[in-house]
Amino acid sequence: MSASVTPDCSSLPETGNVRTDWTQAEAEAIYTLPLPDLLHRAQNVHRSRFDPTVVETASLLSIKTGGCPEDCGYCSQSAHHNTGVKATKLMAVERVIEEAKRAKAGGATRFCMGAAWRSPKDRDMDRVCAMIEGVRALGMETCVTLGMLTRSQVERLNESGLDYYNHNIDTSREYYPEIATTRTIDDRLETLALVRAGGIKVCSGGIVGMGETMADRIAMLVILATLEKHPESVPINMWNEIEGTPVMEKGRPVEPIAFVRLVGLARILMPESVVRLSAGRHAMSDELQALCFLAGANSIFTGDVLLTTGNPERNKDFALLKKLGMRAAEAPVHARAVDQPGQGSRSRPLPSLPSLAIGAP
Repeated sequence: MSASVTPDCSSLPETGNVRTDWTQAEAEAIYTLPLPDLLHRAQNVHRSRFDPTVVETASLLSIKTGGCPEDCGYCSQSAHHNTGVKATKLMAVERVIEEAKRAKAGGATRFCMGAAWRSPKDRDMDRVCAMIEGVRALGMETCVTLGMLTRSQVERLNESGLDYYNHNIDTSREYYPEIATTRTIDDRLETLALVRAGGIKVCSGGIVGMGETMADRIAMLVILATLEKHPESVPINMWNEIEGTPVMEKGRPVEPIAFVRLVGLARILMPESVVRLSAGRHAMSDELQALCFLAGANSIFTGDVLLTTGNPERNKDFALLKKLGMRAAEAPVHARAVDQPGQGSRSRPLPSLPSLAIGAP
């Protein structure tokens, strides 16, 4: 981002309305606001749609680990990398249901199931659909991430009652070839379009700390915020260092305030999406997580492991929420409807944005 660029911010909304025509320049202008102004704006948008004291808790289980033919440079489960992760077979339905019961007992309202596939084989769909049906029978929301899908597979998942499909776009269009060559970002977007057309909610976000620029991080959010409909869930992952992966050579830690800015930007660009602090949270201080909640994050993963990487202990999460005077949601979190301008809107106006030079960290 060039410090000489001064975008025209006069077109930015003052009410936090849903838009799907965001530009990179507008997003950069929001990102570079003085931090108090950025947090104030993000918090106003957040409060207009959600209870700011409630955080969704989800649980993630790897139902099929390792051996993935994709070469994603950040992933411990790629067959291309020597990370020590052994390939396993698809788990039995009964075992997955038992794990879901434990997650529910621990306070999770959504159960996410991930399989290390480029795309699922049709012969595996019966078992995956049985898992979805079993978890739904427990009264939990369901989410799966299985790789790229065909239209018929989307139909089967919808028939099983799947609530969410996770398919991250990972990074910007420009940086994507630096982290994966066995697929393109357009492959990812095609699957998201199929999922949306098939009547399943979308969960899609990205990963930061892989050597990308801040402009790449912002561009990743702009892609999501300019989809025909915003993802209902937006996970923001901080890359975990994994020996044996190519990203180890190029990855750089994300400066904490820069991460908070990104969370605030996600909240403003996608007012009705649940924004989740995902991978990397085990390395975040309580203070950093608190700032992220203030910036509009309202979902976390609980449990000791996320697929193959670490995660804070569940008791530690609930102790932090108690310390902050917040609480875990007892039911799935969804945005409240807000009247649009000209239709009796009662939402509090947000301060207008000044013209800003692009140059924040």
